[in-house]
Amino acid sequence: MTSSDPSNSPEVVLCPPARRREALLQLSAAHDPEQQAALSAAVKAMYNQPDVQWDGLWITIEAGQLVSAIWVQPLPMNMAQLWLPKPLPSEQGVHTSALLRAANAWVEAHNIRLCHLELSSQAPVSEALLREHGMQRLACLDHLTGSSRYRLAMNEALPLSLQPLCEFSWAEQLNLLAAVGQGSLDSRPLRDVLSVEELLNGFYQQDPQAPQHWYAVGYHEAVVGVLLLAPRPALGRWELMLMGLTPNWRGKGLGRSLLNKGLALAQQAGVQEVTLAVDDINLPAKRLYQQAGFIRYAQQRLFAWKGSGERRSLPN
Repeated sequence: MTSSDPSNSPEVVLCPPARRREALLQLSAAHDPEQQAALSAAVKAMYNQPDVQWDGLWITIEAGQLVSAIWVQPLPMNMAQLWLPKPLPSEQGVHTSALLRAANAWVEAHNIRLCHLELSSQAPVSEALLREHGMQRLACLDHLTGSSRYRLAMNEALPLSLQPLCEFSWAEQLNLLAAVGQGSLDSRPLRDVLSVEELLNGFYQQDPQAPQHWYAVGYHEAVVGVLLLAPRPALGRWELMLMGLTPNWRGKGLGRSLLNKGLALAQQAGVQEVTLAVDDINLPAKRLYQQAGFIRYAQQRLFAWKGSGERRSLPN
């Protein structure tokens, strides 16, 4: 596909295999170290994929030179993640717009359920530009970091048990996550878009090894919540992917006990730092994490294109 914008847009083409490495290096330069590590992991997972699986990688060409790139990374359940272009001088901003048009057309043509990205305050592409190209803001996420050595004070001992989530059937896992999500303040617009099955598949896709540290939480012989932890060895820390209780068990101090348990597991594994993301509007959860010594180190806004309709052909 070549962009046909009448205002002298640059040439946008599907990235040839021979220029794929060059394009990915351009993309890597657009992101901070943490996102670079995530991009590297995404590319590594695609190493053995046929060329057709890379048809979401687009580049702009000027005088035969690769100027910029954008990648719609395919994910399970017909979802995708968008990797934005490298920063360009203002006079070359037309390349970013042309690439966003190409990526949006690709998402629509493939009827992608959800194509998302996280935009940091330092991101080269503005929120206004994303909205101009049809992206919707779904949430604002605070990224927090804390020490695994910290423990919240407890008025009384609340002994929680942990059972590997993999010991539950798929249906039981879905039912538990659905219960934990009831009334949750985290990413409500995202929950409106995705089913519980799509959300759980997204968790599994993030790190195939992570489920070794996923647990169903028990209290007084009842299953009351979930605790999903994920080692991030490249960054020397663990991530708290999800911690939640079912509605009937909230407000009883179990959340404090559960956070202590997660921190203890990380410390026992020799990890000093634990990170997490929480919706900016989820004030009760933010207060709990702040009491546990967590501090914000970044804030990112979650944007997405939402697919609809039947699969269509890409425009010429």
